[in-house]
Amino acid sequence: MSNIHLILGGARSGKSAYAEKLATDSGQPVTYIATAQVYDVEFGQRVEHHKVRRPAHWKTVEQPFNLGATLQAHAKANEVVIVDCLTLWLAQCICPDCDRPENLSWQHERSALLETLPTLAGTVLLVSNEVGMGIVPLGEINRQFQDEQGRLNQAIAQLADKVSFIAAGLPLTLKG
Repeated sequence: MSNIHLILGGARSGKSAYAEKLATDSGQPVTYIATAQVYDVEFGQRVEHHKVRRPAHWKTVEQPFNLGATLQAHAKANEVVIVDCLTLWLAQCICPDCDRPENLSWQHERSALLETLPTLAGTVLLVSNEVGMGIVPLGEINRQFQDEQGRLNQAIAQLADKVSFIAAGLPLTLKG
């Protein structure tokens, strides 16, 4: 069975770097599942920053959708999988203007992930933003995103063996 570790934090809190350190320290082979789609130059630069920081020998899988199936295909005993990040994956799944498969359903994507996580082998590090610490956003899609992100984080935290909150690059153990 897997060792699921949910790593939460705000933007630029150090959550990805923390997940990468845990993976490196494990000494095991690492698969990095990158969920982002690049829509503009500035975001492309952010993605490039993450790519440059990763060791060259890590396997990278760029997969913005079908995360449950992607994890099933790549999670293995004595290996580490990093998913970076659940927040971008969720945004792409619910955003009406994002480039996504026409038949994609957020409810199906979410259910598939939650059903798959407990069945996986190896260590799975899930990076996700904590978006509920600010104001309630204006706009229906923004509130929907905040609500769905909060619900997703809660559901995964229930399944996870360990949950960490990262602030200013420092981890705080919430569970495990």
